[in-house]
Parts: sequence; C-alpha cells; structure tokens
Amino acid sequence: MSEVTFYGLALACAPGRVMTPRPATEQLVEAALRELGRRRARVVDVGTGSGAIAVALAGAAPQLEIWATDTSGCAVELARENVRLQGLERRVRVRLGDLLEPVPGRVDLIVANLPYLPASSAAAHPELAEEPAPAVYAPGDGLGPYRRLLAAAEPRLTDDGLVIFQLHREPIVVARDELPLALAA
Repeated sequence: MSEVTFYGLALACAPGRVMTPRPATEQLVEAALRELGRRRARVVDVGTGSGAIAVALAGAAPQLEIWATDTSGCAVELARENVRLQGLERRVRVRLGDLLEPVPGRVDLIVANLPYLPASSAAAHPELAEEPAPAVYAPGDGLGPYRRLLAAAEPRLTDDGLVIFQLHREPIVVARDELPLALAA
C-alpha cells in the first residue's frame, strides 16, 4: 500500500492491484460538483477503484448521498478503507457488483471512469504498464463498458439525471434524455 493525493485528500492506493487515481480525473469531480450545485442528490460512482471520486465528492458536498460500485473485490476493500480514512462511512456506501446493480432505486447522477482503451493498444501505453489491465483496457474498440453503462443508466436516472464519464482525460456530460442518441453514436 502507498498513498496518493487526489482532490486535496490523502488516499490509500494499491499500485498494480487497483488503478492509481490521476490528476486528470479531478476534472470529473469538478464537473459533477458544477452540475449538481448545492442540491441534494443520489450519486453513483461506477467502477470506483480506490474510491477517489466518491470520497472527493462526499468531502466537497455534504448534501450528497454517494454509492460506489466495482466488480473488483480488491477495489471495494480499498475504497472502503479510503471512505473510513476520511470519516465518510455514514455517507458513502461501497458495494461489490456490476455497474448499477448493487444500488437500489433511482439516482440523480452517475459518474464513471471505466476502462475505455482497446486491449490491442496496450503496447502503445507504456505509462500504464503497472496498472491492472482490466481497469484500463476493454475488448474491441474499448468502449463496451461505457455502452453497457449508458444502456443501464436510462431506466435508473431521475428525469433530470445525468451521466458524467471520463474519456481521454476529459469529462463528458450526458443528460438522461440524450442517452438514446449517445448510444447510437
């Protein structure tokens, strides 16, 4: 275990086992906070990894109810540890499971930094060689995890709900009523 600073918070990280949070992902937190303003909301951090996004959102906006999901048991353990280290156990729930499955009911915002690089491009990214491949790469064109998320999001989002995801270091905001168009692209 080691430590990394993300959004001004000291977080535990597990290089090689869970993707290390990067400064570019702080933009995803900022985009979510901008979109939410000061309103109360239910937020899900899908593919939470170390829990960096969930913890940063909860630390910055006490009115939010945060859920964090991941398919990796190691990631869930690390995210729970980071939630505990920041004293956010009452506001952040970390669950093992795929996409939105572990989260009950409808949600206002889904944030995600899922794998999106094609598995065939691993040799072109030596800077990511130490990261766990399933956290970085996906089969085919790499966008399958996001397609699955967008399809799962539509029935789970509130009418004015949003999905914000990271793609090539940039946050992408998609409103619930834009999801069919986003899936067609």
